Amino acid sequence: MSHTHPRGLIAEDEPLLAQALVHMLSTQWPELQIQAVAGDGISAAAQALQLLPDVLFLDIRMPGQSGLEAAAEIADAWPEDRPLPAIVFVTAYDQYALAAFEACAMDYVLKPVQPLRLAQSVQRLQHWWQQRQSAQEAPQPQTLEQTLKQLLALQQRMQTSAATPLQIIQASVGAQIHMVRVQDIVYLEAADKYLRVLTPQQEYLLRTPLKDLQPQLDAQQFWQVHRGTVVRADAISSAQRDEAGRLWLQLRGRGEKLLVSRLYATRFKAM
Repeated sequence: MSHTHPRGLIAEDEPLLAQALVHMLSTQWPELQIQAVAGDGISAAAQALQLLPDVLFLDIRMPGQSGLEAAAEIADAWPEDRPLPAIVFVTAYDQYALAAFEACAMDYVLKPVQPLRLAQSVQRLQHWWQQRQSAQEAPQPQTLEQTLKQLLALQQRMQTSAATPLQIIQASVGAQIHMVRVQDIVYLEAADKYLRVLTPQQEYLLRTPLKDLQPQLDAQQFWQVHRGTVVRADAISSAQRDEAGRLWLQLRGRGEKLLVSRLYATRFKAM
């Protein structure tokens, strides 16, 4: 459903900074309707997918889930019949800002946000909004795929990989501590407060979050295929699409199939 006034969502974990950004935007772009202010990346993604705003102002560093992770989740689950929102990353770290701008962001602003710099970003957004309103056409088919590719590449670039990838995972089972070889792991899956570690014969539960363990794994060997799932690449025997177009992985050593989200489906293309 079309609307004449742009709608926005702000994700910022510092209330005073969020309040200041709302105030500056109300002055510089009165037509912009701020639908929600989220204090973390998880609620930002949830609210964005519920409200479907036109513009997102995402703080890159937030507790629970970063602005980049939230942007990736939003793009991955965004309705295919709706144009993607413009994204402005807000960051205190200049090295992240450049990487974000090179990705799918409309713009980036550095903290503390300066009114003059924000005004430049608002001008760019207003021009984009006018173009989108006057075009009145559906988004290009490759827009979503291209955006997902860029976000995935940006996520991978910003993950701090360990100099020496992890070789052994210590998993407690009762009174015993099992030494699980990383090369034996088929996949890892986040489940509530635990991380499931699955080998061909066994399942272990860790209290270490996936986001903390993943940077210690070799990114060439372990591929993320869903927000909470990482698979050892050489444990994948095939990838197949179902009638709904969803991609599923068949694994070596495990009977279950794993769903690949749209964000990571671009990995699987014939050479």
